[in-house]
Amino acid sequence: MKSVPFPGLDLLATAVLLLDQRLTLRYVNAAAENLLGLSSKNVVGHSLSHIFPGADELFAAVGYALEHETSFTEHEMALAVAGGHGRLLASCTVTPAESGPARLVIEFHQIDQQLKIAREERMHLQQQANRELIRNLVHEIKNPLGGIRGAAQLLEHELTKLELREYTQVIIKESDRLQGLMDRLLAPHRPPQNGPINVHEVLERVRSLLLAEAPRGIAIRRDYDTSLPEITGDKGQLIQAVLNIARNSVQALQGNGEVVLRTRIARQATVAKRRHRLAIQLQIIDNGPGIPEDLRERIFYPLVSGREGGSGLGLTIAQTFINQQQGTIECDSRPGHTCFTVLLPLPDEA
Repeated sequence: MKSVPFPGLDLLATAVLLLDQRLTLRYVNAAAENLLGLSSKNVVGHSLSHIFPGADELFAAVGYALEHETSFTEHEMALAVAGGHGRLLASCTVTPAESGPARLVIEFHQIDQQLKIAREERMHLQQQANRELIRNLVHEIKNPLGGIRGAAQLLEHELTKLELREYTQVIIKESDRLQGLMDRLLAPHRPPQNGPINVHEVLERVRSLLLAEAPRGIAIRRDYDTSLPEITGDKGQLIQAVLNIARNSVQALQGNGEVVLRTRIARQATVAKRRHRLAIQLQIIDNGPGIPEDLRERIFYPLVSGREGGSGLGLTIAQTFINQQQGTIECDSRPGHTCFTVLLPLPDEA
């Protein structure tokens, strides 16, 4: 079946699909091809259900528009595209039409990008507030903490019974532990030491550390695009950031499962509210139980941990380091699949 020629629609930035009375696709414009990740020649002639399997909201919108002979808009619709880019979030308008064989017009406006930008802005503001809170907290704690440790040491020298020194040792050791915690809280605020970075060298370093620490039931698998160019940044900070994320993944597996370290090139990526032609995408993926739903929006906040005994600092520090590299970090989690995605922009000349 040939596509219906509507040359004017190809100039639109809105994704447009035209369907006949059998809900068979007769035309898609260039914006729709880009949005759905599908070629016109591969989808024209196929039914709507073939292209959007299981899209109940879309078919409900189509049914309403046809039944009432009026336009219908769904402002937030999740769609799974067969053979395309996967899931996308879009606003959808369905309108009955009478133009040649076309009986229905469907328009999509992607809203993933707007939501992503808004989420990045919220995370940036939250991180600024976190940094200020951490600085104030550290300075309020460090001075009395040194006094407590010093007093415990003096008291220990005055004790004649050795068994009583166990208690002063508890105070000293806990003071040292808190001192280490304070140092870790302040660590992200040093300026980065930039230089050339091969991201695969970073991942291989992380992988070797994970293999040394992880139980035997955990596999650490590579999935690299070895053609990626070098980037400029602080190698030590990037290693620490990826290591913090990967350690969380290993701990979530509870001794059995798989962690995948993946690299890809991302095209036309929005990072920190700027559009970049190319970016390096690092992903740390595990097949563990997933992050509890009540924690998913707060996992990058300081002192928030889903693990008993966790400090809640690993992901906060990772996010700070990634932001200092001019990158972003996001998390998508469901039972059986948790994916942390780091985007690091490449200069346009790359």
